[in-house]
Amino acid sequence: MLRIEHVSKQFNNGFLALDGIHLHVNPGEIVSFVGTSGCGKSTLLRIISGLESPTSGQVLIDDELIRSPHPNIGIIFQEPRLMPWLTVQQNVQFGLEAWLPKPTCSSLAQRMLDRVGLTEFAQALPRQLSGGMAQRVAIARALVTKPSILLLDEPFSALDAFIRMKLQDHLLHIWTDDRPTLLLVTHDVEEALVLSDRVIVLRGSPGRVYREFVLDLPRPRKRTDLQVQRWKEQLLSALDLSSDQSELPAEHAIAELH
Repeated sequence: MLRIEHVSKQFNNGFLALDGIHLHVNPGEIVSFVGTSGCGKSTLLRIISGLESPTSGQVLIDDELIRSPHPNIGIIFQEPRLMPWLTVQQNVQFGLEAWLPKPTCSSLAQRMLDRVGLTEFAQALPRQLSGGMAQRVAIARALVTKPSILLLDEPFSALDAFIRMKLQDHLLHIWTDDRPTLLLVTHDVEEALVLSDRVIVLRGSPGRVYREFVLDLPRPRKRTDLQVQRWKEQLLSALDLSSDQSELPAEHAIAELH
């Protein structure tokens, strides 16, 4: 279990980015974070990843305190961040080479590229890829080490709508096989509703948990589903209120959507 316990973050300039974030995430759960710009969503992911330290509070995985980047935590950013001088396969297997024999690295990378539909591009360089293909390489690179937790910081936001939906399908297909915990930061409300078990609305600044929506509907879901559209109305309403209304009482903070 991932436990985020009373996490606050104040930067050196005095800016308070997060204030008392407290959440528990079950293994294999998909949780999305939404909120207005500046509410601390990406800062929270960086703290969970170990790239940033909280000012107070703590993050634990199965009772292990996270103080630095952890081998069981993968992360995908908005940009693919591929190494341009390496081939697609070399980019995917790069993180394996420090602790596995090269033939094993190659085999695992090829298998993961097959799962994201890029086998024929294994020897291509990043500059030869489209934006969607490059992001699929980033997904393969993050998942090839089989992390128990995968953090996604707006990974599809720079892509057009069609490619974005295709990559969401790829991600869910891989998740169905391995069931890592997924934590997703997104500005796309429909993306959050289609993918997630829970959607957390953050308000800021400083960033605090404003509302939590539990989504009780089997996958796969379509953006055009009537239920998804009903959820969208409720979530957009919560986002609107989060920008200008005082925090709701705790007993009203969680909504279960059916």
